[in-house]
Amino acid sequence: MNTTPTHEILVLGAGYTGLIATARLARYTRKLNTRITLVNPSPRFTERLRMHQVAAGQELTDFRIPDLLKGTGVEFHQATATTIDTDDRIVTLDDGSVLHYDSLVYALGSTTDTSRVPGAADHAWTLDDPRLAHRFSQRLHDIAAVGGTVTVCGGGLTGIEAAAEIAEAHPGLTVRLVSAAELGGMMGEKARAYLNRALDRLGVVRTVGVEVTKVLPDAVRLDTGELVSSDLILWTTGVRVSPLAAQAGIATDARGLILTDTTLRSVSHPEIHAVGDAASVRQAWGQLHGTCQSGVVTADYTATVIARLLRGKTVKPLRFGYFHQPVSLGRKDAVIQFTNADDTPNRWHLVGKAAVIYKEQVSSTPPMAAKLSRYVKLPVQLSKGGRATRKNA
Repeated sequence: MNTTPTHEILVLGAGYTGLIATARLARYTRKLNTRITLVNPSPRFTERLRMHQVAAGQELTDFRIPDLLKGTGVEFHQATATTIDTDDRIVTLDDGSVLHYDSLVYALGSTTDTSRVPGAADHAWTLDDPRLAHRFSQRLHDIAAVGGTVTVCGGGLTGIEAAAEIAEAHPGLTVRLVSAAELGGMMGEKARAYLNRALDRLGVVRTVGVEVTKVLPDAVRLDTGELVSSDLILWTTGVRVSPLAAQAGIATDARGLILTDTTLRSVSHPEIHAVGDAASVRQAWGQLHGTCQSGVVTADYTATVIARLLRGKTVKPLRFGYFHQPVSLGRKDAVIQFTNADDTPNRWHLVGKAAVIYKEQVSSTPPMAAKLSRYVKLPVQLSKGGRATRKNA
């Protein structure tokens, strides 16, 4: 008879990182005396990589988190975490529940920061919530019917994908993309040129090298003083994380990311493991930045760490290197820039139909990896960084 106390594993957040961490934990600890609980406000899995498709009017597969984890033994709790008591190791939820943990996986991710520019929170839309993205698409349809204008603020990958998707789906619209930095600046010259040719083909108007200083109900003001009229405004620039960790006294950086050691455990509370956008993670080449690519790797790695610690085994430091920058340009085009470990571009890139297929495989992998984890371990890491990360080990 097993008299070992049950080890309570609590996962907060069921985005890409939380879902993968939970599925892999269930697989890696199935022969151990553990209980895994996953907490998330919604039972539907949000495919953040595809929110620009929803905004353009497309319907996505309705992935339900309990269905993706069916047969794993994981308990799903629909609620929002409101406080963490690190002394008693309990988390209070907005439904009044109080959950105990022995190991806590903090996977609350990030949202778009609309607080830094006046009016952005009041007058601009974001792609954080699929319900809001769906309502945005309805407004978009009405505006397209009268040949209106939509302005996408932010020239990162999310902004580029959103502008291209909207322009392709609604050719009657005027789509303007406003960016402080060069579009595709993180890419190599050839990939960047292809991206801009695709935006030309789609008719996306670009205003580059300027910043938005104020968002109005029907316009954005630029730092040049120009007022750009718009029927609809989409905000895709800037990120912020939940204040929950900092409020709980967990050591965080200036942005609120949990400070971690080389095994992604909190430097102040080692029973807490931080993954994805919620974690401040350094490699020998520099700091990880928030992407699904790095997030799912930290999730799988953390599941491995917890399982090994429970078995009394040693843990090797995380080794991660970026591999690619996949960018969709509507449903019929894409560009993939392959990268060095530090996410700088290398000489290789992929475009056209082959890139579309590649991007689709990237976008569809996380939910399938979670669903199939109870049968087989699908790989989620493309590169450990080679020589660039050997110093970590």
